[in-house]
Amino acid sequence: MQELPEYLRREVLDYIDFLSIKYKGKLRNEKKLEFDWEGGLLEIREKFTSVELQHKSLEWR
Repeated sequence: MQELPEYLRREVLDYIDFLSIKYKGKLRNEKKLEFDWEGGLLEIREKFTSVELQHKSLEWR
């Protein structure tokens, strides 16, 4: 940013202010990640390894 001319530096700061006002409160209130799916595949862990499951998921893409 220091390589920019002064008028562009002011424009960048103005844009930062705009974004701060636009998203004020929204960024802090984002939903936290939940891991309620954790353990969902316990019943098949004896049948497949994690590597086998990775390869299978690539086939599905």
